[in-house]
Amino acid sequence: MSLIPAFEIGLWNAWIFIVFFILSVVFAQLICKDAFAKFNEGWASENWSKASRFSARFSHSVIYPLAFIYSIFLPLKIGTVWFYIGLVICLVALAINYIAPINIAKTQIVNEPVTKGVYHISRHPIYLGVFMFFIGIGIACASWVYILFAVVLIVLWLIAVPYEERDLIEKYGYVYSEYMNRTPRWIGVPKSGGK
Repeated sequence: MSLIPAFEIGLWNAWIFIVFFILSVVFAQLICKDAFAKFNEGWASENWSKASRFSARFSHSVIYPLAFIYSIFLPLKIGTVWFYIGLVICLVALAINYIAPINIAKTQIVNEPVTKGVYHISRHPIYLGVFMFFIGIGIACASWVYILFAVVLIVLWLIAVPYEERDLIEKYGYVYSEYMNRTPRWIGVPKSGGK
């Protein structure tokens, strides 16, 4: 890793990974149209704090675009150990981001939270997948800038996610509280009593 960020337009740059990331977002929106429409209605709502609304919107309107633009200029370190480690992390992250919408689509019951599949190991697998994806790109490109993007995202989400979870408790009540008690926020082994 160099202190001076890489800026080199080329065919074998991080934008290749970003294409697959964008496809995962399109896939999620196609497979879960109704669920995402309902989610977007309450996301970053007025009953969130100003800091949580800012952090949620800043991550989507500033960090993502900056990361996507920078990926055009960020060469992959193909042939290095870093590239292969980063590639594996990115592939796992993409798998999570493709599986989570399928889990959402299978749970189209209005009054039941999604708790199966990747939601069994993380209450927020899509956030987890995005974080891992950015870390993977940072490793595959040996870029401290992408690692910094990932750290900034996780800090922003630490501010916003408690409000999102509060909304989910209001919506699903005791069922979601129980789910929170047995499932880690980001990743881990579900506590006993989980299905």
